[in-house]
Amino acid sequence: MTTWLTIGILFTFAAIAFVIYRWGNVKCIGVTPVRTFTFIAILFTSGLDVGLIMFPLTEFAGYADLSTSPEYGFTNPLAIEFGFWAFLIWAFYFLTCFYFCVIEPRVKFFEIPVIKFINNLVIIGTCAFTAYLLLTNLPWYLPEMGDGESIVSSFYLIVFVIIAAAVYSSTSIRYVRILSLASTWLFLGLIVLMWAGAFMSKESGVGEFVNTFALIGDYFGNIHHFVLPMNDYHEFYLFWWFAWSIMIGQFTSRFVGGLKTYQVLIAMMVFPSLPIAVWFTVLYYYSANEIATTGFYNLAMVMVGVTFVVNSLDSLIRLYTDNLNLTVERFGKTKYIIGNLVLMSGLTLLFQLNFLEIQWVGALAIGLILGCFGYILATKYNKVAAIERSPTENKIDFSKIELAN
Repeated sequence: MTTWLTIGILFTFAAIAFVIYRWGNVKCIGVTPVRTFTFIAILFTSGLDVGLIMFPLTEFAGYADLSTSPEYGFTNPLAIEFGFWAFLIWAFYFLTCFYFCVIEPRVKFFEIPVIKFINNLVIIGTCAFTAYLLLTNLPWYLPEMGDGESIVSSFYLIVFVIIAAAVYSSTSIRYVRILSLASTWLFLGLIVLMWAGAFMSKESGVGEFVNTFALIGDYFGNIHHFVLPMNDYHEFYLFWWFAWSIMIGQFTSRFVGGLKTYQVLIAMMVFPSLPIAVWFTVLYYYSANEIATTGFYNLAMVMVGVTFVVNSLDSLIRLYTDNLNLTVERFGKTKYIIGNLVLMSGLTLLFQLNFLEIQWVGALAIGLILGCFGYILATKYNKVAAIERSPTENKIDFSKIELAN
C-alpha cells in the first residue's frame, strides 16, 4: 500500500507541475462560475470536516512523544498537525479541480459506466467514514456519557440520528445551502470563542497567540518531510486526502469564475489554510498549556462537529444519489430516506468493526486518477494536447450570478 501511495503522490505532483507549465495562464471557468470572493468561501466550506474539529486535541501529545515516534523530531507538534491538514495536501484538490473544469468536458472519463460506478463507491465509502470519525471521537469529547474511552450505545444512537438528519437534508438543495452557511459561521464563532478563552485572560495575551502561531512557520522550512509518508499515521492521512480529492475537485470546479490556473493553485493552497492555521494555533495553546476544555468547550466543539458531519454527508449523499439516479423523484422520499439511512449506517458499522478502511478507499481514488491518465494517453491525447482554454460553453455573465451560489 505504501508503494501504491508513493506512486500516486509522485504522479500527482508531477502532473501539477506539468499543468502549471502547460496551462498556467489558461482562464478556468466552471459550469456555474461565481465571483472570486464567493469561490474562496466555497473552498473554505468544502474543506470542513469533523476531523478538523475533533482530531487535533487528541493528536498533539502523540506528536510530542518523540520516544514513541522519533520521526516527528524535525519540528513541533503544531507544524506537524498543520502539515497533515493544510497547504500542500490542497494541491491534490487543485489538480482534480483543474481536471474537471478544463479537461474532463473533453475526455468524459468519469462518464464511462464502470468508472462512474467506482467513483461513486469512493464517494459512498468516504461518506460513511465521516460518520465513523464522529462515532470514534465522541467518547473523548463527551466523557460524561461514558468512561471516556469506550463507545457506548448512546453514541451509536447520536450518530444514527445525525445520519438520518443528513439523509433528510439531502432531499433538498435548499437544506444543503443552509447547512453550508451554518457550518462556516459556527466554525468561525467557535474559533473566536476559544481564542478569547485562551488569549484574553490575565495569564495570556495577543502576544502569546502570535508566538504560538509562529510555530507553524517551521512547517514551511521542513515541507519536504510532508511529501511522502513519514509513518503509518501520515500514510493514513494521505490516503484520506486522496479519497476526498476527486469529490472536492469535482465540486469546486463548477464554481471557478475566470481565475488563471496558477491563481487557482494559489487560492486552493493558501485561503483554506489560513483559518485552519488559526484554529490549530488556538487548540495547540490549550493543549500545550494544559487548559481544560471539558464541559462547555467540548460540547461546543461537538455541536460544530455534528454540523460539519451533517453538512458533509448531505452533500455527498446528494452527489452519489444523483450520479446513480437514486433520487427522490425516482423512488419517493420515504424509500430514498430508508435506503440511504440503511446504507450509511451499515457502512459506518463496517468501518467501526474494521471490515473497511479509508486506505482502501484512497487507493481506489489513486487508481481512478492513474487510470484517467492512461485513458488520455491511449485515446484522447491529441484532444487534450490541443486544449488552450476552458470549454467554450462555460461563459461568465456576472450580472446573472447570485452570490448565494
